[in-house]
Amino acid sequence: MAVVTEREYGLFINGEVTEPVDGEVRELTEPATGEPLGKVALAGQRDVDRAVEAARAALEGDWAKTPPTERSRLLHALADAIVANRKELAELETRNVGKAISSVKAELNQAVENFRYYASAIASIAGRSNPMGGSLHFYSLKEPVGVAGQIIPWNYPLMLATWKLSPALAAGCSVVLKPDEATPLSALRLAELAAEVGFPPGVINIVPGGGPTTGAYLVSHPGVDKVAFTGSTTTGAEVMRLASDGIKRLTLELGGKSPNLVFADADLDDAIPSSVWSIYYAAGQSCEARSRVLVERPLYDEFVSRFSDAAGKLKVGDPLEPETQVGSLVSQPHRDRVHGFVEKGREEGAEVVVGGEPVNGKGAFYPPTVIAKVDNAMTVAQEEIFGPVVTVIPFEDEKDAIRIANDVRYGLMATVWTGDPAKGHRLARRIKAGTVGINMPYTAFPGIPFGGYKQSGFGRELGLETLELYLETKSVIVST
Repeated sequence: MAVVTEREYGLFINGEVTEPVDGEVRELTEPATGEPLGKVALAGQRDVDRAVEAARAALEGDWAKTPPTERSRLLHALADAIVANRKELAELETRNVGKAISSVKAELNQAVENFRYYASAIASIAGRSNPMGGSLHFYSLKEPVGVAGQIIPWNYPLMLATWKLSPALAAGCSVVLKPDEATPLSALRLAELAAEVGFPPGVINIVPGGGPTTGAYLVSHPGVDKVAFTGSTTTGAEVMRLASDGIKRLTLELGGKSPNLVFADADLDDAIPSSVWSIYYAAGQSCEARSRVLVERPLYDEFVSRFSDAAGKLKVGDPLEPETQVGSLVSQPHRDRVHGFVEKGREEGAEVVVGGEPVNGKGAFYPPTVIAKVDNAMTVAQEEIFGPVVTVIPFEDEKDAIRIANDVRYGLMATVWTGDPAKGHRLARRIKAGTVGINMPYTAFPGIPFGGYKQSGFGRELGLETLELYLETKSVIVST
């Protein structure tokens, strides 16, 4: 099923598509073409009120009575619905975000597996019981935290919606989810599919809108018990402040400036294509993209040459073409921001080896860019560029590599390439990052906790630990 240009997309509240009460309607354009895509309703404060009220009513009504086995069945049914509608969802996501459809298809696969994983993980939700001595006996209950307010960014709208929704729904919470105002379409469609497979009205509510307006109001809403946010570190700090008034439960998955360490004993035939993938696979618009490549000095010149050659051969173009490897950035203003960082790198003395200039045309394309002769103190090595730009930094030895890897305010992801297994495990212990890959570039899997150290946030996504973030533990003490 093809996406219909100029379709109007409403809010999704209490199990149905609805018009905004006090929000507005925004025109969307395709980032890759500049052509109209549709119109989307944005939620105002009264719309958020309606969504929270619906979520609360569901929590205290039909959803509260839904047994774990039925929640599991519904999550599997929603996974099945994604599979059945994958062509429509892939095109919708590609046209709304601009990234290559090859990447989007991989994200759809994970979206399916996220729901399947938590559908199975529901069986792990249990309290414990033991005698305390004398006539006293203790047991504990696990109960949903309540209404979860969830905010996702523009770079992975569908996949991150499933990261947020699946553990919350498995735990028995109801949800008000706010996608970015520019990329809400796949999350809205996902909510429609959830209603079709039988989720009760009010369990899933989708309220697109701006962060400073809709997002801030949702986070501070007195009817929200738990907040989960994925986005920039700067915005995450504001979310913390807003959530503090109500002492809300909080999970933050924030920015990154992740290192990719390549030692002289690494297998370059594996390390180079993997390193290219780990920065350019979503046009660099990914929090865990390995945007700092640290290379042992004897290998530096060869690595820069081979890496730059591989980056320059990546196919940039129409996101809907299966052969495209790097699609559009999300918008032209974002492309301008990315280019501003590249220009700053030039000013600070770095060398742009490949790329470094915007692609002419209507779309927001920017070529894979390699910046060499970089010192880790430079702006391009410290700030999250969030585009297809990599900095290549030399290091002297293992100690120096660890120092540089940790010398940023972030700590989300790291990758190590070495032929020495012991070295790989030593580095995994000493690098301050939530996830460390050894001789492989991949990052996020259902069942593997994902999250950050330092200013990359706290709490974990995707793991069994995530369920606990949506559950309260109640202790019951009984006289026998």
